[in-house]
Amino acid sequence: MNKIISIDDVMEHIHDGMTIMVGGFMGVGTPEIFINAILDKGIKDLTIIANDTGLPDRGIGRLVVEKRLKKVIASHIGLNPETGKQMNDKVLEVELVPQGTLAERIRCGGHGLGGVLTPTGIGTLVEENKEKIVVNGIAYLLELPLRAELALIRGSIVDKVGNVFYNASTRNFNPLMAMAADKVIVGAQRIVEVKEIDPNNVMTPGILVDYIVGGEKP
Repeated sequence: MNKIISIDDVMEHIHDGMTIMVGGFMGVGTPEIFINAILDKGIKDLTIIANDTGLPDRGIGRLVVEKRLKKVIASHIGLNPETGKQMNDKVLEVELVPQGTLAERIRCGGHGLGGVLTPTGIGTLVEENKEKIVVNGIAYLLELPLRAELALIRGSIVDKVGNVFYNASTRNFNPLMAMAADKVIVGAQRIVEVKEIDPNNVMTPGILVDYIVGGEKP
C-alpha cells in the first residue's frame, strides 16, 4: 500500500462534525499543513482534542478564530484569548482537563483501557459529574479514555511506510495520539526511504500510520 498521498486526497478523510486529535504544544509539533487545508475547505463544527488551542495566528488557534470548532478538549487555553471569549459567549464548548490527565486519557484510549484513576482534581470543579473510587482509603477520580475518528500528527522525518521520528520537543502529544484514533495521517517535514531511519529512533511505528503527506515546513 502506498501511504503517500496529496493534501487534496487527505481532505477526502476530513469532514464537518468530526472528532479529531491534533498534535502539538503551543503550536510546536502541530501539523500546520492540515490546519491550512481545513481552513481552505471551509470544514466546521469540529471537536478537537489537543494539549492547547495554540495562539490566535498559529496552530489550532486559527481554527478557533475562524469559528470552525464546536468543542475543544484541552489542558489550557490561556495563550489564545479568543478561545476564552468564545467559551464565555457560549459559542464554543470547552472541556478543560489537567495536562497529565489528558495524556493518560489518550493513552487509555490507545491501549484499550477502561480509564485511569487519579487524585488530580479531587475537591475541585474537575470532579463534577465524575465517578469517585476509593482504593486503600484514598479517593480517586475515574477519568475515561479519549479516542478520535482521526489523528493529525506532525513528523520531522517519516519513511515511506510511515515510521516516524520527531525532533526534540515536537514529539509532545503526537505519539500518544497516533495510538488513539481510528485513522492517522502524518504531515512529514521530510520523507525518506525505508531503513533510512535508525530503528532506535522510530517513535511512532508505521503500522499505526495510514497516510503520509509531505511538504511540512520546519
